[in-house]
Amino acid sequence: VTTAAPCRHLVLVLGDQLNGNSAAFDDFDVEQDAVLMVEAREEATHVWSHRARTALFLAAMRHFAQRLVAEGKRVVYRKLDESQDATLTAGWRAAATDLRPQRIVCVEPGDWRVWQSLNTFTTAVRLPLDLRPDRHFLCSRDAFAQWAGESATLRMEFFYRHMRRQHAVLMDGDQPVGGRWNFDEVNRRGFGKAGPGFVPEPPRFEPDPITRDILRLVEREFQGHPGAIDNFNWPVTREQALVALACFVSDRLPAFGPFQDAMWAGTPFGWHSLLSAALNLKLLDPREVVAATEAAYRAGRVPLPAAEGFIRQVLGWREYVRGIYWREMPGYLERNALDAQAPLPAFYWDGDTEMSCLRDAIGQTLRLGYAHHIQRLMVTGLFALLLGVDPRRLHEWYLAVYVDAVEWVELPNTIGMSQYADGGLMASKPYVASGRYLQRMSNCCAGCRYDPARSTGASACPFTTLYWDFLRRHAATLRRNPRMVMQMKNLDRLDADAQAAIAAQAEALRRRHATASELRRG
Repeated sequence: VTTAAPCRHLVLVLGDQLNGNSAAFDDFDVEQDAVLMVEAREEATHVWSHRARTALFLAAMRHFAQRLVAEGKRVVYRKLDESQDATLTAGWRAAATDLRPQRIVCVEPGDWRVWQSLNTFTTAVRLPLDLRPDRHFLCSRDAFAQWAGESATLRMEFFYRHMRRQHAVLMDGDQPVGGRWNFDEVNRRGFGKAGPGFVPEPPRFEPDPITRDILRLVEREFQGHPGAIDNFNWPVTREQALVALACFVSDRLPAFGPFQDAMWAGTPFGWHSLLSAALNLKLLDPREVVAATEAAYRAGRVPLPAAEGFIRQVLGWREYVRGIYWREMPGYLERNALDAQAPLPAFYWDGDTEMSCLRDAIGQTLRLGYAHHIQRLMVTGLFALLLGVDPRRLHEWYLAVYVDAVEWVELPNTIGMSQYADGGLMASKPYVASGRYLQRMSNCCAGCRYDPARSTGASACPFTTLYWDFLRRHAATLRRNPRMVMQMKNLDRLDADAQAAIAAQAEALRRRHATASELRRG
């Protein structure tokens, strides 16, 4: 922490705004201005944050502060273990009292909650707020709102094509490279019975003294929080993030396309990039990620389906969910179109379940703070959707347990894509499947005591039981959806006795998990 001499502009840098070219620094005067960074306990406790997630944010923040100091900027840094600031607002107010700035400067926060805190703070201290746009993103909030208009449904595919054209990515003139926008039909396969084979390991980032100090702090201050930190291996500086990007493009991107949806027990990373945390902290710019991917394709090092599939996630999906978040908040947090009210099962916090796919995905999550998008959507998310878990409870779990979780990206993925709680604003249908899908896309079923082909009886797979019960319970809604016609026809092939047996077994599952959840909470 530097001296408390007065300053002209007090520049607030939030924990997910660690980019040196931020608009916050556009007119920074090293003689008159100061940067303020605050480690607040609430940022790890407003949800029950995984210790690796907390460690990542704090380690990246301290490294970024060190970089700013090296650039000659005056930095006021309030450490959690020294200031004990309970909230960001408390830290900001204490610093503003000491520094007596003329103006507060901040880039627009990524989360609604933090934005509200910022407004509360500047009103309380009676200082003007210079709120600046976040140039990290390729589509501004206003630009997305203009694209979306008043539409009640917003399909990512159309937004993605719009972004490809606007930014001239993977384009030949006004047409997509290869004559197609989408290569999903050749992507998204399982590994097959032989398994994934050799998969290159991600680079190793050994903790330096700053990161080791943070790991000790988290062990001491957040003992009761979930998750392990002894496997911590995330980039915490821009230099490390650039290494992670280069290694992904050269080693794993070439096979990313066909296997991006594949799951295999004991293979937590597969061909995935592991770049989302660095992107969400803004250690990486999405433009350089997209450019590196396209350059690898143009140079013949990466197949077009792999390059397109990955660019779709960064240029398309990532920008799309941010646009939806800011268009729909704050009411989006309360969406619950299917009236799901069940509590989150207790095993989400400890992985103690007989369902092999969930045990593997949750165990990996607690061990590493990471699971790839299909594990989130079609394992942990699917089970919660079929069971009827309150989507806000699931949202809080996702926000807590993944190192890359920030609300603007996680909330729409949960409420809209995973749980269909927004009633179809994002997704054209609920993403529901039986245990057969998991059997096809992974090897988890081979070691499980449940049979994905059975919906009733002692060996019935809970996914399969709950899948048919989901279709039955929401039949009136789902029959109006043209994309659910085939699934509803399959339901109609089950006679009344079979549907009654499924309903009874599903209700028993809901009661059992509700009881376990209450015991865990108690």
